[in-house]
Amino acid sequence: MANPRESELHYPLGEARPGPGELIELAPGVRWLRMGLPFALDHINLWLLRDEIDGTGEAMGTKVQGWTIVDCGVANEATQANWEAIFADQLEGLPVLRVMVTHFHPDHIGLAHWLCQRWSGAVAPGLPAHHECRLWISATDFHLARLASGSTVGMGGETAAAFFASHGLSDPEALTKIRARSSYYPSMVPQVPASFRRLMGGKTLQIGGQSWQCLVGYGHAPEHISLYCAALGLMISGDMVLPRISTNVSVVDVEPEADPLRLYLDSLQRLLSLPTDTLVLPAHGLPFRGLHARIEQLQEHHVERLADVRQACADKPCHAAELLELLFKRKLDLHQTTFAMGESVAHLNSLWLGGQLRRERGADGIYRFSTLATPAAAPKT
Repeated sequence: MANPRESELHYPLGEARPGPGELIELAPGVRWLRMGLPFALDHINLWLLRDEIDGTGEAMGTKVQGWTIVDCGVANEATQANWEAIFADQLEGLPVLRVMVTHFHPDHIGLAHWLCQRWSGAVAPGLPAHHECRLWISATDFHLARLASGSTVGMGGETAAAFFASHGLSDPEALTKIRARSSYYPSMVPQVPASFRRLMGGKTLQIGGQSWQCLVGYGHAPEHISLYCAALGLMISGDMVLPRISTNVSVVDVEPEADPLRLYLDSLQRLLSLPTDTLVLPAHGLPFRGLHARIEQLQEHHVERLADVRQACADKPCHAAELLELLFKRKLDLHQTTFAMGESVAHLNSLWLGGQLRRERGADGIYRFSTLATPAAAPKT
């Protein structure tokens, strides 16, 4: 949902944003570009970082200059063409050395395979013909992306439709469309590189002579990696912290008893250790300062939604589908409904697993949640 307290944040570039094929430099060696998306959320911010690797051959002992890409956009002809325009005019004649991906969602990893192939064996001074432009990503998200590119994960198909139906989604047209979306993920991520370098929380990377710390986050994706550079005072936040909308936190059919909301809120709490004036580079929206304020806003938002859900379940047993109007105040299309259902279940699961709600499955196969007279101990996991 939109951020009603956005005025508490500061946008140092105002409403400026890069156009197609353009870059904006945000700090020495850090450039911002933007690609379109085929959803209501119509863009993703991507990043280019000046980088270097050890030379070979005649360049042995020297550093070869190039770029690291952070996040990729979805796999389609328009995004690919935009990347080619960047390569032709914006890289100062230097190659792409590696591709980093914050997490496995299609708008972040979709073109990773093409980009890695495009820049492996690149012809550039000091780069050997067998140079591999490698994908860097967390192990959990790499393996899930490999699995999903051959099927689907939580976004469509028969199991997703059955999962949503078990939480009260009954509209026949919506369920039919969800069943038909079995190729949803592969359509935007048709292939994932066969090999990768592992990113882990706490790992420190050297990129272009600067130290970048990997910050792991949970709840939005299985093992989301944000990148923080203390010397530059900025964080590439991926989807963990967004300025104008709240990050989607969903339960999906492959892990139906998950509590991603608790994982997400715990991850936000850890980010409060960063300086409050950190420049946040989000995947969607505009670069901003006010990290601590935004985290507090997101925490308060979910506390309020949890209270709303608990109250609704105190009035009568509720399933996730009938809470959509309570949690989301706007009309939802099918794409948004799948995310909204996942988020509704996430709030219910968090209260249930936290011992504040009871979950029962009725004769109609639908899970309904009701409040307990006395909060019980959390179920064993």
